[in-house]
Amino acid sequence: MSRTGSKFGPGILVTAAFIGPGTVTTASIAGANYGFALLWALVFSVLATIVLQEMSARLALVTRQGLAQALRNTYRESWLGSASVLLVVAAVGIGNAAYQTGNITGAALGLQSISGIGLGWWALSVGVLAGILLAFGVYALIEKLLVALVLLMSLVFLVTLAMVRPSISAILEGLFVPSLPPGSLLTVMALIGTTVVPYNLFLHASAVQAKWPASMSKRQALRESRLDTGLSIGLGGLITLAVMSTSAAAFFGGDTAFSATSMAQQLEPLLGAGARYFFAAGLFAAGLSSAVTAPLAAAYAVSGVLGWSQDLRSGRFRFIWIAVLLCGTVFSVIGIKPLAAILFAQAANGFLLPFCAVFLVLIMNRRDLLGEYANRPLANTLGIAVVLVTVVLGLLKLQQVVSAL
Repeated sequence: MSRTGSKFGPGILVTAAFIGPGTVTTASIAGANYGFALLWALVFSVLATIVLQEMSARLALVTRQGLAQALRNTYRESWLGSASVLLVVAAVGIGNAAYQTGNITGAALGLQSISGIGLGWWALSVGVLAGILLAFGVYALIEKLLVALVLLMSLVFLVTLAMVRPSISAILEGLFVPSLPPGSLLTVMALIGTTVVPYNLFLHASAVQAKWPASMSKRQALRESRLDTGLSIGLGGLITLAVMSTSAAAFFGGDTAFSATSMAQQLEPLLGAGARYFFAAGLFAAGLSSAVTAPLAAAYAVSGVLGWSQDLRSGRFRFIWIAVLLCGTVFSVIGIKPLAAILFAQAANGFLLPFCAVFLVLIMNRRDLLGEYANRPLANTLGIAVVLVTVVLGLLKLQQVVSAL
């Protein structure tokens, strides 16, 4: 990602990474089942993403290290070093395996909706295709096309939102008056997990170093990076809001039942009968692009924290992305209900988030590493707030699970 041209880039990459089939499906489920009541969770998610991604980018631009390398180098002689290794392997390795299930299932769901062929066959095909693209290194050739399709789908959601004219008062109440309707806790965790994606903390750190080189003034690089992060992730939040709102308008309180096959109906006000084909193409593009980038991000992060080579041809590097891709493909093929699989994958990220956030806040307070660019009270307060909210939600969900046993 070169310095020339636009000042933007890494933030858009983060946004493209979380606007995948998981976000479209989770936001659609939230709108269909709870109307606008969970919009506050989206606001929290966007703010949390901006706070944590800004820290990750600042760490990378000041130290020229990613989060994985910084954790390994800083806590090498401490028990925190071992804990950070476990964190990265769990949050990025295992977490991405769950996330990969959602990516492949989402892409397969799009193809199934217009073909009638079983989901398992399409899931296997998507997994094999992603593996071929990764193995031969040709994914970059189709990446721009896939991202363009995802952006087009996002634009269609925004235009549809304007056409359906949802209640402004209901939207404002959902945005600023937090509530937890009965049965909504898992969906809230999924909304947070699909937006604040742990592996993006590692992906972003690599991207900003390529965009803003060490020869550039740190202050200027940080200023441009913060603008890029805020605007890009804010745009991602607006797109997710549009998905949730169009779904609420189409399904909440109405006669049409929400299901994997009826999701496309929320775009019918704009696209009419063509909605199902466009929605299918968008889900496939979002799923395949994420199915390629997620295993790579996991391989970079795990290799970094373990001190392994990050050469794409390295045996250990290949082993990591193959393991993540294989897990995602297997769980997609064995027949888990598609919407349930995608929702669970996003919720798993929500459970892992506080652990990542704690380590990020810890490392951002190391003045011996960051000097004047270490966290100040405001950044620490926001970071701790993210940890506390996600921990409380996780404990509430755990209590529900235990009570149901």
